[in-house]
Amino acid sequence: MPELKRRRFLQIATLAGAATAAPVRLFGAASAHVSPKGTLDPVVIHKYVTRLVIPPAMPPTRVSRGLDYYEIAVRQFGQQILPPDLPATTVWSYGSINHRGTFNYPAFTINAHYRRPVRVKWINDLVDRNGDFLPHLLPVDQTLHWANPPGGIADRDSNGTSQKPYRGPVPIVTHVHGNHTFDYSDGYPEAWYLPKARNIPAGFAREGSFYNFFKEKSPIGDLWDRGNAVFQYANDQAANTQWYHDHTLGMTRANVYAGPAGFYLLRGGPGDLPNGRLPGPAPQVGDRPGKRYYEIPLAVQDRSFNHDGSLFYPRSRTFFDGFTGPYAPTSDVPPIWNPEFFGNTIVVNGRTWPVHEVEPRRYRFRILNGCDSRFLIFKLASNPWLPRPVKPVLPIWMIGAEGGFLPAPVRLNQLLLAPAERADVIVDFTGLPVGTEIYLINEGPDAPFPGPPNSFADPLTTGQVMKFEIVRLTSRDTSTPPSRLTLPQFHPLGPAVNHRKLSLTEQGSVDFPDVSPVIVQLGTVKNGVPNPLLWSDPITEDPILNTTEVWELYNFTADAHPIHIHEVQFQVVDRQPFDGSPRPPEPWERGFKDTVIAPPGEITRVKATFDLPGRYVWHCHILEHEDNEMMRPYQIIG
Repeated sequence: MPELKRRRFLQIATLAGAATAAPVRLFGAASAHVSPKGTLDPVVIHKYVTRLVIPPAMPPTRVSRGLDYYEIAVRQFGQQILPPDLPATTVWSYGSINHRGTFNYPAFTINAHYRRPVRVKWINDLVDRNGDFLPHLLPVDQTLHWANPPGGIADRDSNGTSQKPYRGPVPIVTHVHGNHTFDYSDGYPEAWYLPKARNIPAGFAREGSFYNFFKEKSPIGDLWDRGNAVFQYANDQAANTQWYHDHTLGMTRANVYAGPAGFYLLRGGPGDLPNGRLPGPAPQVGDRPGKRYYEIPLAVQDRSFNHDGSLFYPRSRTFFDGFTGPYAPTSDVPPIWNPEFFGNTIVVNGRTWPVHEVEPRRYRFRILNGCDSRFLIFKLASNPWLPRPVKPVLPIWMIGAEGGFLPAPVRLNQLLLAPAERADVIVDFTGLPVGTEIYLINEGPDAPFPGPPNSFADPLTTGQVMKFEIVRLTSRDTSTPPSRLTLPQFHPLGPAVNHRKLSLTEQGSVDFPDVSPVIVQLGTVKNGVPNPLLWSDPITEDPILNTTEVWELYNFTADAHPIHIHEVQFQVVDRQPFDGSPRPPEPWERGFKDTVIAPPGEITRVKATFDLPGRYVWHCHILEHEDNEMMRPYQIIG
C-alpha cells in the first residue's frame, strides 16, 4: 500500500509539471476501446416483441398526517429482461418489504409531494433464504480505493491488495440523486453498511467510516440499526425528476449495473403546473390493472448479457486494452477496473428494446440516462435502420431538466443526455394514423463522448431504443400543446461571492507508459495548471453556508464528463474553450440542473447556492470514473 500511494504521488507531481492547456489525453495517446462482448450476441435478441413496463408507484409502509414512511430493501431475484424465448436474468433492485410483488428492476417509483416529508428505511437485504450473505453478481476490483469491508475497522474505505474479484458481503448506501437534503440523509459513499447476515466473516467492517458519524448526527439516527439506515427527505424544492441508486465508495459501477435504481418524482408547490396542463395521469398507488398512462418515466440503460441470461461485465483490464499485467498492487494498473464500459444491448425500464402502444395525443416522458458511461442522443424516426444521421419525423419538446421546469419549452430535433441527466419532455403524436410506427433511436457514439466525427451507435443494436405503435384514441386530450405552455416563473441566482477553478484529469501508468488511463481525478487549478487530488486528500471545496459560488470546471482530458454536485441545483453560466471565448448554455440547459456535461478542452462554469451545512460530494457520473478517484468530498461551512 505505501508503494502504491508513492506511485500515485509521483503521477500527481509529474502531471502538475507537465500539464498544458490542450484537450489531449495526458500521458500518451487516447485509450483503446474494445467493443463490449457478452457471450450473447445482441443481434440475435428479437426487438420490439416485449411490452414496455411502466414502473408502478412504490406503496408506502405507513402514511400519517405529515409523513410518508417507506421500508425499502435491496434484494436479489430473477427477472425476464430479455425476450421470453431467452433465459431470465438475475438482478438486484429495490422493493417494499411490506408489499408482495414490489421488487422490480428498475424499482417502483416513489411519488413525493412538495413540503411533505418522505422517510425511508433503506435495508440491505442481499442475503439468501438461510440468512447468509450473497456475493456480488459482478467482479469488484479490490485494489481501488473502495469500501473494503475485509480491511476491518482500521483499513475500511481504503485500497485493498487482492487482485481477485471480491466475493464477500456486499455494502450499499442509497443516494436520492437530485434531492435537497441534509448530509446525514444524502447517502455519503463512506456511510455504507453490510446486510444483517448471519455469516459475516470475523474481522470484517460492517459499516463504513462515516456510518456512525451520520447516525449520531441525524435527528432520527436512533432508528438506524444493523443492516439499514433511515433517511428523511423534506421535499422543499421545486417539482422535478429525481432518481435513487446505490452510491458505495469504489463500487457504485458494479452495484448500479446489477440493477438497484428507481425514479423519485416530486410534485406540487409553486414550481409545478396545475393538473390538466401537462399530459397525465402517471402511476399511483392503487391503480387498476390496465390503466392507461400519459406520463411515463423511461430509464434507458445499456447492458451486455451471456447465453444463460446473466449480466456480463468485464472481469479484467485485459478487456479494455489487452494489458495482461502485472497488476496492482505490484504495479499501478488495477487488475479489474475498466476506464469505461459500453454495453451492447439497450434496456428500457428493465426490458430489451420494448414496444409501447400510444394514442394519437400528447405524452409526457421523464427520461433518465441510466448508463454507466454511454452518452445518448435521442431522435424520433420512422425507420430505425436508416443511415445516420437520421432526419427526425417528430420533434421532442423539452420542458424540464434535473432541477425542474425550464424558463420556456424548447423544441428539439434531438435530445442529448449524459449519464445521470434527466429530461422532462413532451412528444405530440396527435394526428398520426392508427398503425403508424415511430422509433426512438440513439445516435450517440459507442465510445466516450463526443467520439470521432460522424461516429454513431450501431444501427443494428445500440442505435435503437424502443418503438411506439399508434393505436386508437380512447379519450380527448385536454393537455396544453407544448408550444403554448407557460411554465412556472424562473428565478435566476444572484451574484457569486467566490469563483473556484477545478480540474478534471486522467493519468496513465508510471510503470507502463503505453497503458492509459489507470486513474481519473478531480482537483484544483492554479495558473492554468491542474493539481489532481485523491478522494483521501484534504477538502479543498468549502463554501460558506448560504453563499453563491461559481465553479469553473477545467477539463484537461480528451472526453466529456458529466459532473454532479450533491445538495444543490445549479445554473450553467457558460462554456469556454481554453483558447477561445465564452458561449452561453444551450437552450435546454437554462433551468436548474444537478449534472452538467463538461466538454474536453473547455472550462464549464456553473453557479450554485449552498444552503445546507455539512459534508457532501461532487463527482463524475461516468461510474467507472467515479469509482477510481474522480470524486471528491466537499464541506459546506455553517
